Amino acid sequence: MGWKETCTVEERMRFMVAVEKGEESFAAICRRFGVSRRIGYKWLARFEEEGAAGLLDRSRAPLHHPQAIAPDLAERCLEVRRAHPTWGPVKVRAYLERCTPKTDWPAASTIGELFDREGLTVKRRLRRRSPPSSAPFAHCEAANDVWCIDFKGWFLTGDGERCEPLTITDAHSRYLLRCQALPHTDADHVWPVLDAAFREFGLPHYMRSDNGSPFASRGAGGLSKLSVKLIKAGVTPERIAPGKPQQNGRHERMHLTLLQEVANPPAHSMREQLKRLRAFQQLYNEERPHQALGNATPAERYQASTRRFDGILRSPEYDDQEVRWVRHNGEIKLDGKFVYINAALVGEPVGLAESDGCWTVSYGPIMLGTIAYRSDELRKPKRKGCGLGDNAARCPQGPQPQQQQT
Repeated sequence: MGWKETCTVEERMRFMVAVEKGEESFAAICRRFGVSRRIGYKWLARFEEEGAAGLLDRSRAPLHHPQAIAPDLAERCLEVRRAHPTWGPVKVRAYLERCTPKTDWPAASTIGELFDREGLTVKRRLRRRSPPSSAPFAHCEAANDVWCIDFKGWFLTGDGERCEPLTITDAHSRYLLRCQALPHTDADHVWPVLDAAFREFGLPHYMRSDNGSPFASRGAGGLSKLSVKLIKAGVTPERIAPGKPQQNGRHERMHLTLLQEVANPPAHSMREQLKRLRAFQQLYNEERPHQALGNATPAERYQASTRRFDGILRSPEYDDQEVRWVRHNGEIKLDGKFVYINAALVGEPVGLAESDGCWTVSYGPIMLGTIAYRSDELRKPKRKGCGLGDNAARCPQGPQPQQQQT
């Protein structure tokens, strides 16, 4: 039987008053208040030592927790977090394990609680999102199967200069092949960066981009001058579907990290900004753990391509097709008639295959469209200046269908 259901502290005070009066024995007072003599002596000792404050309840939490993170380990975790504010507890733990694998580092959840206590985390408001797609790109199964290329949105440095980095990544290993600010976003400035990357790392099978310039155009096949050079180098360009950046989600996610690390806020000058870009590329590839790679770094998963690039751009060859050369105005001559194809293909050969009353036109691996005719004459185009029928599948777009595994 414990203290009666009244105010606990008030009941203990009445007990002390009864003891000080001395009208009853200590044992009798304890029996009247319904406590043992051991409990009575405990509260009497606290009252004599601290006064009325000693009658308050004390915390029962242990003074020392055997599983608590050691101070030196906690400080090391905080150092890494302060050096890399965008790294979460999983990345911090993976980085520390790589640096000192013999140390028994605390769990990621424990490190996360440590960051919360130190005020190093910012709670984000949860947003409802649509379920992610479970169909990956079918051909992205090894390094150099697919490279992704895009421009990070421009921003101004502290001195007012415009910085718009061009980034190239390997879709399988997430390796950041190039992160370079260019003065202009045209093919003449992008191609030297690609040429240097091909000479250093070899050739990928596909180059994935969005539908903007200079990666694509509104001409037949969506080919631009840059994509024509890619085909001549031995790389097949592919474009995500319009308005579907999630089809290039790995590259877009890298852009978010790039923004947080080097452009928020931007550097005071372009020279300092370029230093940040180079430092970010080294950090992203060789130090920053990537959770999708089992907390390995992209450099640990990437290997250079076995398809070496000799710097020579070769036009496609056609075995069983008729060949027509695109004239200076983007047209070809077929059966005495001129049909406009694409100005980006000036001086290039296109292949024509006849079937079902029409000519199928292609440039290398890309089918450009069809030219229909009747009675040995070309059918007049519906739109002025265009004799090439639309072909929705002329350039690979979106995830490739996969067969269901059984």
